[in-house]
Amino acid sequence: MITFIISILALILGYFVYGKYIERQFGISDKHPTPAIQINDGVDFVAMPLWKVFMIQFLNIAGLGPIFGAILGAMYGPMAYVWIVLGCIFMGAAHDYFSGMLSLRENGKSLPELVGKYLGKGAKPVLAFFTIVLLIFVGVAFVSGPAKLLTSLTGGNIQWWIYAIFLYYILATLLPINKIIGKIYPLFGAALLIMAVGIFAAMILNYFRGTFSVEELQWESFRNYHPNADKNFLFPMMFIVISCGAISGFHATQSPLMARCLTKEKYGRPAFYGAMIAEGIVALIWATVSMNFFGGVEGLNQVLNSPISGTSSATADPAWVVNTISHQWLGSLGAILAILGVVACPITTGDTAFRSARLIIADSVGLSQKKNFSRLLITLPLFLVAFILTFEFRDEFQTIWRYVGLSNQLLAVIVLWTISTYLATSGKNHWIMTIPATFLTIVCVNYLLVAPVKSGGINLPFTVGLPISIAAGLFTLAVFVYFAEKKFKK
Repeated sequence: MITFIISILALILGYFVYGKYIERQFGISDKHPTPAIQINDGVDFVAMPLWKVFMIQFLNIAGLGPIFGAILGAMYGPMAYVWIVLGCIFMGAAHDYFSGMLSLRENGKSLPELVGKYLGKGAKPVLAFFTIVLLIFVGVAFVSGPAKLLTSLTGGNIQWWIYAIFLYYILATLLPINKIIGKIYPLFGAALLIMAVGIFAAMILNYFRGTFSVEELQWESFRNYHPNADKNFLFPMMFIVISCGAISGFHATQSPLMARCLTKEKYGRPAFYGAMIAEGIVALIWATVSMNFFGGVEGLNQVLNSPISGTSSATADPAWVVNTISHQWLGSLGAILAILGVVACPITTGDTAFRSARLIIADSVGLSQKKNFSRLLITLPLFLVAFILTFEFRDEFQTIWRYVGLSNQLLAVIVLWTISTYLATSGKNHWIMTIPATFLTIVCVNYLLVAPVKSGGINLPFTVGLPISIAAGLFTLAVFVYFAEKKFKK
C-alpha cells in the first residue's frame, strides 16, 4: 500500500509543482480574450463554467481508457506504477495542457492546424487525414461493445442497439455543445469519479481488515510479469497498452473542444493538466486493485487467460474484471456503476471522437459550422463511413483497438514534437517536452520493429529492434535541435 499512496501523492504534488511550472512556461495572461468570449457562435464556441469544462474534459479523455488500459497494463506487474506516475506528470498532463492552451491562443484551432503552424504546412493535411481516420476508428470501436452489453441486458436485437447508438452519436455531433454534451457529461464524469472513489475506499477498508494485500514496488518487481513475456516485452508493450493514465495522443484531439469553452486562460491548468492528473489517479486505483484482487499479478494473468466460470470458451476481459470487482466490493451500487461505466463511458468517448472529426474536417476546408446545413454536409458522409466500418468489424474489437493504441501513441509523438517546436522557437525551455518526445519516439519505433505482425509490428528480435529504435530517437532529437535553433535565430 505504501507504493500506491506515494504514487497518489506524487500525482497530486505534480499538479501543484510541475503543473505550475508548465503554466509559467506557457505564460498565461487573462488579458487575452478566449475564443469562448471572442467568437461565441453558440455551437462549438460556448462559454462554460470551469467545473463543467473540467468534468467534460475528464470524461472526454478518460472514458474506459484509464480503467481497461490500467488492467491490461497491470499484467506486466508493478512497473505500471512507474509509467503511470512519471508519464502522467511529465508527459501526459503537459501534453494535454499545451495542446489545449495553444488551441486557445489560436482561436480554438484544431490539432492539424496547430501542427501545420509549427511543423510546416506539409504536415497539416497528412496529420488531418491520420487524425480523422484515428477518430473514426475510436468511434467505431466504441459502438459494438456497448451494443453487445445492452443486448445481453435487455435481450434485444444488437442491430437496433447499434442504430440507437449511432442516432445518439449523430445528435451529439450536430447539436451545440451545451445541448447534450454540456448537460449529461458532467453527470457521467461524476459517476466515473464516484466509481473510482468507491473502489478506492473499498480497497483501503479491505486492506485494514486484512482481506486485501498489495504487492509493493521493490527491486525484484523490475521485471516483466506478463505470461507471454517472449512476445509482450515490458518495453515497449506496456508503454503502448497504458496510454490513458500516462500519455495519449487522442487527448490532443479533445483539448481544443474545451479550449473553445474556457472563459479565462488561468483555468487551463485545472481544466487540462488537472483532468489528466485525475485520470492518472483513476488508472493507479484500477492498476492496484487488478494487480492484487486475484491474489497477485500472476492471479490476474491467469484470470485474463482463462474461460469465464460457467462458460466453455468466453475468456475474461477487462470489462469482466471491472464487473467482478465492483459487484464484490460495492454490491448492487457497484453493479449499476459498472454497467454505467462499461456502457456510457465508451459511448461518450465515441461521440466526442466524431465531433472532433467534424471540426477537423471543417477547419481543414474552411467551412463555418454555425449553420445546421454546414454541419450536416460533413456529418452525414462521416457517419456513412463509420456505419460501414462498424458492421465490417463488429466482432473484431481487439483488432481495431490494437491499431488504435499504436496510432494513439504515434499521434502523441507528433504532438510532443509540435509543442517542443513551439517552446524552442519562442525561446523557452523546450527540453521539458523534447525529452518526452524523444522517449516516446523510441517507444513507438521499437514497437513497430519488435511487435508481432498481427499487432502492427514486423516481429524483429528485441536485441535488433532496441538499438535501432534508440538510434532513431536520438537522430530525431539531433535533427530537431539543429532546425529549431536555426529557426529561432532566424
